[in-house]
Amino acid sequence: MEGSEEEAVGANSSSFVCQICTEPMSLSSQFKNPNRCVHPFCTECIIKHIQAKLEDNVANIKCPALDCEQFLDPPSCRPVMPTQLFVKWCDVLVDTALLGFDRSYCPYRDCSALVVNECGGRKRVTRCVCPSCKGLFCFRCKVRWHAGFRCEESGVVRDAHDVAFGWLAELKRWRRCPECRHFVEHIGGCSDMRCRKACEVDRIAIRLRDHIE
Repeated sequence: MEGSEEEAVGANSSSFVCQICTEPMSLSSQFKNPNRCVHPFCTECIIKHIQAKLEDNVANIKCPALDCEQFLDPPSCRPVMPTQLFVKWCDVLVDTALLGFDRSYCPYRDCSALVVNECGGRKRVTRCVCPSCKGLFCFRCKVRWHAGFRCEESGVVRDAHDVAFGWLAELKRWRRCPECRHFVEHIGGCSDMRCRKACEVDRIAIRLRDHIE
């Protein structure tokens, strides 16, 4: 009496039946999830399973076996996966790990590296150096560093002259009048300065330790 095809395959130690596509496969095409679980799946079905999960932005991908709580091991999957798909998985894993952290991308065209504020919300970050290209940019408004200008004023930086003036103001540690926004230079004396421009509020005092931008 002939047994079923599955029984015949099971009797052959060089074959197995994939639990997803239910096709008989050679052992060379069986996916292995070391030290986690040993459910029989072919590598092609595992790759499709991973791809479907990544399209839903699932980073920690479980074994597709029914009621199995084990996760697929990325290093074990790498040899059988297309490089582009593995890179996408790594990107999703990184994005998941960084949830809750402030992050920005380097605004320089030839870089675009991801920069993370590892201090979380405890410290407000503005001026930032990209660890990849070493370019200086504003972490808060995600543009090249607008020296001498506040984030809400970065849009008024029109040309190279504005950029150069902003760098000069930062180098000289000039401060802005909080009312009219004109620069005031501290030459000597105490830390109180007064704007010489006719502001709406008469003779506004500016302290060196305030309005640091």
